[in-house]
Amino acid sequence: MSASSSPASSPVWHTALFPAPPTAVLDRLDALYRDLHAHPELSMQETRTAGIVEAWLAELGCAVTTGVGGTGVVGVLANGGGATVLLRADMDALPMQETTGLDYASQAQGTDPSGRTGFVAHSCGHDMHVTWLLGAAWLLAHHRDRWSGTVLLVFQPGEETGEGAAAMIADGLLDRFPRPDVVLGQHVIPAPAGSAAWTAGTAMSASDSLEVHLHGRGAHGSAPENSIDPVVMAASAIMNLQTLRSRETGMRQSAVLTVGSVQAGNSDNVIPDEAVLKLNVRTFDEDVRRRLLSGIRRVVSATAAGAGAVAEPDVIDLGAHPLTVNDPAATLRVAAALRTVLDPDAVIESPPATASEDFGAFGTAWCVPSVFWFVGGTDPDAFAAAEAAGTVHELPSNHSPAFAPVIRPTLEIGMQTMLAAASAWLGDGS
Repeated sequence: MSASSSPASSPVWHTALFPAPPTAVLDRLDALYRDLHAHPELSMQETRTAGIVEAWLAELGCAVTTGVGGTGVVGVLANGGGATVLLRADMDALPMQETTGLDYASQAQGTDPSGRTGFVAHSCGHDMHVTWLLGAAWLLAHHRDRWSGTVLLVFQPGEETGEGAAAMIADGLLDRFPRPDVVLGQHVIPAPAGSAAWTAGTAMSASDSLEVHLHGRGAHGSAPENSIDPVVMAASAIMNLQTLRSRETGMRQSAVLTVGSVQAGNSDNVIPDEAVLKLNVRTFDEDVRRRLLSGIRRVVSATAAGAGAVAEPDVIDLGAHPLTVNDPAATLRVAAALRTVLDPDAVIESPPATASEDFGAFGTAWCVPSVFWFVGGTDPDAFAAAEAAGTVHELPSNHSPAFAPVIRPTLEIGMQTMLAAASAWLGDGS
């Protein structure tokens, strides 16, 4: 079944909180999602997406502020007294080529801050997040009799690079907008549409990205004795770095160290001057994080020294995501709310995820509870078939070039889960 079709098992809309949107509105949101998917934008470059968001929110009568932290957009929807709830969606896409084969697949290209041009794809589902929040905003704006309070609609740039939340905060987010009582966010994942997963306490890992430049001396490929070969140096460093996880991290401590990029030279017969490694570290414990980051510098420095490198390696911090820690009491409140719009048996407590987010920065900055949870976006029938065949692990997941959520019913479900969670704090409109 394609990601654009509607499974026969689509759940009905739960009308206890908000009536179902008219078919014309759902069709418009469907078309909006397809458009966003076909026109992805890299982190901190989300100008087209921000323009679409601005126009939609203005049409709904929200007070709209653009350019927050670069390309961020904040809408304020006030409806009498009551709690203030922040709902967040991230907008950015990934520097990768999509392989879904969908008729609305991205063919877009973009240029990253280093000047490299390549394909861009919404392979993490942020286009669905934007559509969910715009759909939720439509319902809030058109059914003010169902709720009271204030909703902050935050459309964040640069989540993938860990820049966006910090940029919005640095741009005066806390001073320019009402202080929320709770910060809420959700993410689509490859689980059955109609399911949700939540975690109280530590919910997602911290992430650190580094770039290492190893400095050698180039030479002719036929005369390696005249070189200090940075390619061999890089190979040694890659192997040595893995011992930080396997030999220096205890079995009860979780960590991942990945070398995701190795760049050196352009010819088979030329030994280059330099090799560049890009690394990513995921941890759940601050002490483990500090040891790994310190160990990386120690290992690459020692490897370079052992090879007789012409200079110390340069180790550049590319960005970081903090731990995502859900407030326990607020999380239980959200989980209970999700059970009002989903099959209660499909709302599952899950262990912490090894992925990372900068969402938690909002709650931390405001010193208020925050909750982040996951919503399934895979065709339930396809998921059930994969489960029966033992091939769930082969289903496309976030950051896979083949990942794209099934639009319906994921669109309707995500709107409802977002509104249900918000309604756990908002007044009932009476």
